[in-house]
Amino acid sequence: MKNYLQDLFKHQQYNENNFFLIAGPCVVESEALVMEVADKVSTICKNLGIPYIFKASYRKANRTSAGSFTGLGDDTGLSLIKKVGSTYNLPTTSDIHAHDEATEAAKYVDVLQIPAFLCRQTDLLIAAAQTGKIVNVKKGQFLSGPSMKFAVEKIRNTGNDKIGLIERGNTFGYQDLVVDYRNITWMKEIEVPVIMDCTHSLQQPNQTSGVTGGNPQLIETIAKAAIATGADGLFIETHPNPAVAKSDGANMLQLDLLEPLLQKLVTLRKAVV
Repeated sequence: MKNYLQDLFKHQQYNENNFFLIAGPCVVESEALVMEVADKVSTICKNLGIPYIFKASYRKANRTSAGSFTGLGDDTGLSLIKKVGSTYNLPTTSDIHAHDEATEAAKYVDVLQIPAFLCRQTDLLIAAAQTGKIVNVKKGQFLSGPSMKFAVEKIRNTGNDKIGLIERGNTFGYQDLVVDYRNITWMKEIEVPVIMDCTHSLQQPNQTSGVTGGNPQLIETIAKAAIATGADGLFIETHPNPAVAKSDGANMLQLDLLEPLLQKLVTLRKAVV
């Protein structure tokens, strides 16, 4: 595990041979929701020896429909994410969408996430890197794994070497994604931790309803394959009741299904490391 990740997880007890987990609801819907998810996921991860980063978006800038929920407001969303971190002694992450968001978000979270559609935005990458925070960049749906070396170079050129890459599938036709697991190996060759986004890679975007669809029944398949092919971490969005979630409910994992899934993945990890 990279030194900066060891520092990130220094307040947690975990099995050093385990993958790490980034998990939480897609967006900050309420204080009650983020606290419930953080409480349950942190307990599960502690019991299984999995290092854990809490994730929730404080703002959803990329929505299919203009009428979709985008958040409770930046200050409220960021403050609630920070409260989760301090309450449960967890590192936290959220995504940013423009260079002028980086400095403000960095006051509240430990890891800045760059959305897939924005992974080529030089000013955004540089602004995130200059905060000194860990920067996790999602691979664009339109890019190959090896091409992500250019995003990594932009961040490294600022002097920040705290970088992770997230695989989330590639565009397949107009309304589907497919995961090419060769990308995990190729991105690891860039010498950064590689994380598999097990939920967004199952999206079915651009639906005529204006709401992105998904295939959450395949989350376990995606996660198992990622562990088997060497992913360092997993990204799983989870919600107590995805059917009423205000964002990405169609591809989130129901919260009570997370523990049995992670138990299987820990067993699989032992077999492949």
